[in-house]
Amino acid sequence: MLEEKINKDLVVAMKAKDEVALRSIRAIKSAILLAKTDGSGKAIDEAAEVQMLQKLLKSRQDSHDIYVKNNRPELAKKEAEEIEVIRRYLPEMLEGAELEAVLKEIIAEVGASSPQDMGKVMGAATKKLAGKAEGRAISAMVKELLS
Repeated sequence: MLEEKINKDLVVAMKAKDEVALRSIRAIKSAILLAKTDGSGKAIDEAAEVQMLQKLLKSRQDSHDIYVKNNRPELAKKEAEEIEVIRRYLPEMLEGAELEAVLKEIIAEVGASSPQDMGKVMGAATKKLAGKAEGRAISAMVKELLS
């Protein structure tokens, strides 16, 4: 479970006095605590953990891009460091040939044959590949395969 791993890694980072890891791990821990106390009463499953990590990652990537655009390298560096730490907790992402193989399988299952079927394919693909591939990469590959 992610929470247990985060707690262990937090102790290790504290002992090592690793400020970057501490900052990033504390952000993840905070997100977990918020999710646990949101009032829904639902347990956090693996899919929710991955979604939460991706949200943290996207937020930092957006900030990084803004800092780079506005010539703030010291702030961009902080965001880049946190991005690397958060990525350690995400599952391996599918890319290239692996992603293409899975998408071809989904296209065959859905029976898609033209670009008009993209919605059906994307619906199935986003469910099956949640946390395993980026939405933009899935969309681009599906467009390519259906044209």
